[in-house]
Amino acid sequence: MEVLLVEDDAAIASSLRIGLEASGFTVQHVTTGAQAVAAHDCDIVLLDIGLPDFDGFEVCRRIRAISDVPIIMLTARNEEIDRIFGLEIGADDYVTKPFGLRELIARIRAVTRRRTSSHNEQSAAYVVGPLSVDVSTRRAVLNEAELDLTTKEFDLLAYMAEHPGVVHRRNDIMESVWDTNWYGPTKTLDAHIAALRKKMGDPRWIEAVRGVGFRLEEPR
Repeated sequence: MEVLLVEDDAAIASSLRIGLEASGFTVQHVTTGAQAVAAHDCDIVLLDIGLPDFDGFEVCRRIRAISDVPIIMLTARNEEIDRIFGLEIGADDYVTKPFGLRELIARIRAVTRRRTSSHNEQSAAYVVGPLSVDVSTRRAVLNEAELDLTTKEFDLLAYMAEHPGVVHRRNDIMESVWDTNWYGPTKTLDAHIAALRKKMGDPRWIEAVRGVGFRLEEPR
């Protein structure tokens, strides 16, 4: 698997490169946003937010406009608004520094494994009131308007739409939508739920059941 590492800090980049290559990855390292957008033929992008020319959010937006390659953002920013913004513009995951190499590798494998699995899914379509989710074409339409969803947002919505009205436990969602070998605690699920609610225009579509998980159903 070829990793595009976008990181301008030489020490961090060197450490990551050594660790990733020791774990069997091929690493292509660039230091600017322009180089990242121009790069080709990678299987996943590890994208730092603080870059010398333009920030990682803009890099993510530009890459996503031309490619659906998985993107994991790496940042020292841990505010929820930053995580949500990164996910909304197309990132598949958001890892806050400092992080361990084991966690990063687990997230790389989770993102790529889920992406591969989603590409191989059999045809399926779910309808919940005015919401339709077509797994084969990976399109979600609400009130006759197509939702602009990231890869993980679509996977999450499709998972819940398969059984509307059912309360899905947090652990079950993480295991099914992300990966059974997910490493370490994360608020990624909450950030994706928040992003989905915003894009669907009515937070009542996804109800939080305290201490259990989330339920998708048509607002009444």
